[in-house]
Amino acid sequence: MSVRSLIDRPRLDQLPEWKALARHRKSMAKTSIADLFAADPRRGSKYSTEALGIHFDWSKHLVSNETMKLLFALAKASGVEGHRKAMFKGEKINITEDRAVLHTALRAPADAVIKVDGENVVPAVHDVLRRMGTFSNQIRSGKWKGHSGKAIKNIVNIGIGGSDLGPAMAYDALRKYSSRDLTIRFVSNVDANDFYEKTLDLDPTETLFIVCSKTFTTLETMTNAHTARKWILKAFDGDAAASAKHFVAVSTNADEVAKFGIDTKNMFGFWDWVGGRYSMDSAVGLSTMVALGPKGFRELLDGFHDMDEHFRSTPMTRNLPVIQALIGLWYADFWDAGTVAILPYDQYLDRFSAYLQQLEMESNGKHTRLNGKHVKWGTCPAIWGQPGTNGQHAFYQMIHQGTRLVPADFIVFADPVNKIGDHHDKLVANVFAQTEALAFGKSVAEIEAEGVPAWLAPHKEMEGNRPTSTFLCDKLTPRMLGRLIAQYEHKVFVQGSIWQINSFDQWGVELGKKMAQAMIPELKSKDRPKLAHDSSTNTLIRKYRDLRGRK
Repeated sequence: MSVRSLIDRPRLDQLPEWKALARHRKSMAKTSIADLFAADPRRGSKYSTEALGIHFDWSKHLVSNETMKLLFALAKASGVEGHRKAMFKGEKINITEDRAVLHTALRAPADAVIKVDGENVVPAVHDVLRRMGTFSNQIRSGKWKGHSGKAIKNIVNIGIGGSDLGPAMAYDALRKYSSRDLTIRFVSNVDANDFYEKTLDLDPTETLFIVCSKTFTTLETMTNAHTARKWILKAFDGDAAASAKHFVAVSTNADEVAKFGIDTKNMFGFWDWVGGRYSMDSAVGLSTMVALGPKGFRELLDGFHDMDEHFRSTPMTRNLPVIQALIGLWYADFWDAGTVAILPYDQYLDRFSAYLQQLEMESNGKHTRLNGKHVKWGTCPAIWGQPGTNGQHAFYQMIHQGTRLVPADFIVFADPVNKIGDHHDKLVANVFAQTEALAFGKSVAEIEAEGVPAWLAPHKEMEGNRPTSTFLCDKLTPRMLGRLIAQYEHKVFVQGSIWQINSFDQWGVELGKKMAQAMIPELKSKDRPKLAHDSSTNTLIRKYRDLRGRK
């Protein structure tokens, strides 16, 4: 598929397949999930798909055979298969930045051939992985010494966005498989409280910082990095040579890395065809490799690759990311569902929802089509959630009895990482019970039949008809985590392809950052600045300066 053909597609809402779905939605207006199950006693097994140790139950959705037939037809008419082929081939489908989109090359085997501008990029990827492995083994074995000669015991990753969310999520998720001899922390927020609390109990002589910034100019990251450098040098009486043993960089800007004081031999690079939110399996994952070891990191990459191959070669009707994407699009565009809840029933996945917020909303939170015109349909819903069962005592009330439709993804593992008593059986029972209750609810008549007074029964009514997906996975391992993340990556790709947007730029992140850079001198200057903002912003700046004792 050529880039031109991507741009010149007919408007999505003018496609016959889209119009057919709109008509079908009207015919489904009075259909309930309970009706669908009553019509087909085998629905639970028919509407499920299994691959790579993931059992995807999508039976508790407001979809019929006709719904799925129409959704698959829309995907085909939208050119998803051709767009997918173009991505895997290294074509420059990120048209606004004229870049290939090849995070899949980061986890490809060493003998793969994936070309960008005629050059096979896989050897360079594996060269960086080897260097990362050598470094990780030096840290883990104690061979890498700090400036005082002590072994490194603490790793602090400094980054933001994709340089923080992925590694931080992966470390939490795979903590069971990590080296417990190392303390690994993550600093991202430019708020000084983040740096202060993450380093408060650490010994600078035993601490190494991994500074992750492609350009080495990101405001938040470099502010924290310079604070970290001062913190290290203070411990060594200002000896500038100390930074060489306490900092490494993940960047592509060798000049800025050297200017900071990091030996460029300790710089790990990546490429412009790696988007930030797709970078956790690049050198950005250096902290993850230090925690897991090279073997564990390779298992993570192999999981990503497993799902890449499944997505690339499996027919759409049995393709996990494709089915998930189409069902999500069905709700976003035809049921006005403005949010999706991600509900992992595993405490190790505490940051999984936050990670997916960036992956999905930074990718598909767009209003401009590839041809530069405004979309006339909904794009990305808001992503939110937290692990069960905690969420059950917080926001599930709204999902069960609120006035808004909230599709939800439940993620659970059959084999627990930590086997303690009957904890896991109780956890899994909650997953299955919640999805059943959300689908089928409980009527006023059923409640009154239990002896509840008629006046109280409406307050206890659960309407049901709340759609859910359940992903029952074998076990949370590095390989399984890679598979799950890649599944959501490819779901995002499919939806963006159909919505006719570029899922791989993020111009909406830039404006506020540039304005903040210009505003910093207005906040810091000794003399009262001349302000030319709107009246609200001018007033806030003046009030802030007053509170800080500035003119």
